[in-house]
Amino acid sequence: MLATAEALGLLLDAARCVAEHERIDTLDAANRVLAEDVVSPLDVPPMHTSSMDGYAVRAADLASASDAAPVALTVSQRIPAGHAAEPLADGTAARIFTGATVPPGADTVIMQEMASASDDGRVAFAQTPAVGEWITKQGADIRRDSVILPAGTRMTPQALGFAASVGCATLAVVRRVRVAIFFTGDELRMPGEPLAPGAIYNSNRFVLRSLLEKLGCDVSDLGIVPDRLDATRETLRRAALGHDLILTCGGVSVGEEDHVKPAVEAEGRINMWQIAMKPGKPLAFGAMRRGEAAGGDPGDLGEAFFIGLPGNPVSSFCTFLLFVRPFLLRLAGVDNVAPRFYSMRADFTQKKGDRRNEFLRARVNEAGGLDVFPNQSSAVLTSTVWGDGLIDNPPNHAISVGETVRFIPFSELMR
Repeated sequence: MLATAEALGLLLDAARCVAEHERIDTLDAANRVLAEDVVSPLDVPPMHTSSMDGYAVRAADLASASDAAPVALTVSQRIPAGHAAEPLADGTAARIFTGATVPPGADTVIMQEMASASDDGRVAFAQTPAVGEWITKQGADIRRDSVILPAGTRMTPQALGFAASVGCATLAVVRRVRVAIFFTGDELRMPGEPLAPGAIYNSNRFVLRSLLEKLGCDVSDLGIVPDRLDATRETLRRAALGHDLILTCGGVSVGEEDHVKPAVEAEGRINMWQIAMKPGKPLAFGAMRRGEAAGGDPGDLGEAFFIGLPGNPVSSFCTFLLFVRPFLLRLAGVDNVAPRFYSMRADFTQKKGDRRNEFLRARVNEAGGLDVFPNQSSAVLTSTVWGDGLIDNPPNHAISVGETVRFIPFSELMR
């Protein structure tokens, strides 16, 4: 069995970014990955602007201002945001609003709370301002011709706003990763269907499809495949056409009814099988030939990648988050795919460690420590709803109360 770090490294080394790009409206680019750098065509802000409602003045005109002897200036113009500003007349002030253009000749803004306006069109100041006060300089946020978003950036809502702030109406993005998914098991039923003796509802279909869609994949759901070698091979052949990755759930262990691994070996190849982790040991990685095309490196025209997940619901959930998610992001062109982890206090005891790398479902308690779900079975999906994330516990490591452990929130594993 491979160690988790070794297995992840194998997957990421094999992943190659999708070659095809497309240009789409920036409004439609949420969660897409940039294929090209975004270079700003302008300064942001494009002019000096006021960061307060107040008055734009020359600081020198108020050099003698004091509480005892305020200086009064005539208000020569009014400048709302989005309107042009005239040069500031000598010895005058301009009424200005937040975000408005600072008029040429003014070198400071005094907020309105520090001024006394009168009905005769004049305003008095009792303090001498500092030059540059309450002015946001042109280009303070973004400089023209600078790379503001490099290729490989996944477009979050704030990144979309950043691109829009420099006037990008469209963005060049990597084509969506195409994933075919299917599930094996004669015992599987869909919600709404009656449960025969020995049957269970297919919760994995809902979890995995949702996770794929959250990552922005183009998903082809091929449904539930009968537990037969011929049916599995036929579905794999169909899934290889037009997809970057084939993802299966179930059938990758060593039982007589586990047909996925031998089917892949017949139609392609297995590069990796079984990881020293709990839950999720029977994870398989390889490639499938497309039609009659010759084999070769994964990602070329002749092959589609293959990842086979275990059938137990927590096992499939955890292995997707820890292995499939970073693999898919790397296919989409994202460079940094590692989730952030946090060092946190264990408020529980685990007297005996497992020989494999354990991923314990845990949640943050009100005291800022971590509790673990009492039943860590790979069949208990309740633990994934109850928990906030996974404790990454090394092999053969017992955990004591108060010990610092490595915690990976689900929010990190799903972003």
